[in-house]
Amino acid sequence: MSETTHDGTVAVTAPVSPDEGLSAAELAAKYGLSVSGARPSLAEYVRQLWDRRHFILAFSRAKLTAQYSQAKLGQLWQVVTPLLNAAVYFFVFGVILEADRGMPREVYIPFLVTGVFVFTFTQSSVMAGVRAISGNLGLVRALHFPRASLPVSFALQQLQQLLFSMIVLFAVTCAFGSYPDLSWVLILPVLALQFCFNTGLALIMARAGAKTPDLAQLMPFVMRTWMYASGVMYSIPIMLADKPSWIANVLQWNPAAVYMDLMRFALIDGYGSANLPDHVWAIAGGWAVLFALGGFVYFWKAEERYGRG
Repeated sequence: MSETTHDGTVAVTAPVSPDEGLSAAELAAKYGLSVSGARPSLAEYVRQLWDRRHFILAFSRAKLTAQYSQAKLGQLWQVVTPLLNAAVYFFVFGVILEADRGMPREVYIPFLVTGVFVFTFTQSSVMAGVRAISGNLGLVRALHFPRASLPVSFALQQLQQLLFSMIVLFAVTCAFGSYPDLSWVLILPVLALQFCFNTGLALIMARAGAKTPDLAQLMPFVMRTWMYASGVMYSIPIMLADKPSWIANVLQWNPAAVYMDLMRFALIDGYGSANLPDHVWAIAGGWAVLFALGGFVYFWKAEERYGRG
């Protein structure tokens, strides 16, 4: 395009761009561009996560193997640590404070060990979830993959660790007179429900920890309070027999107590259904579904913000 100026010379002007006046969003739509790391739809996100299932499993196994690689006893610490905790709790609560409250020793010791192992499963999943994103920023920033793979993988790692420890738990229950029977089949649905709950909780904590890394310093105190309120070392109905019934009900309905009580009911002969709250299986399933679905959606909503900044 050209035009003649007042002095007779010809000035050449650039042609008007066809993109003149278009906003950034309009330009992106015109040329088929998309935001790098943009959050996919929920259905697409689930599909991507399923496509990474082999990575999730391999990553959890590698983390489990590396966890105790510097210790001489290696993976035996997976069993030794909760057993030592159980021994300490038995001395303090069973011997000194008499928290067994008339419960026979052949029931109380498996009761205590089961509680420690099962609660440790949830506790470890939460603590690993808090650091799932903030502790793996190099991986998050270097590779493109659904970020939910990390907390799911850490929850799976804790499940594998619990399954390894269950061998010792079985030995303890048998040593105190509770032998395998049909009730042991209930172990499988209990573990499945608790794993779903733990995974959802790990996803929630992963998003919170990604935004606030200092949360990892606070969580040990939160988990310790939760442990003492969940009846790991004592029977909630027996200990709170002289208190208003609603207090015992609230404590028994909390998910940590629900999964511990169901596992105790499955494993220990002297721990009957009278020790369980009403509708316990419905409560266990409700907690699992609520946290698994709610935690997944909550984590997915912040997918494009992980590793930024």
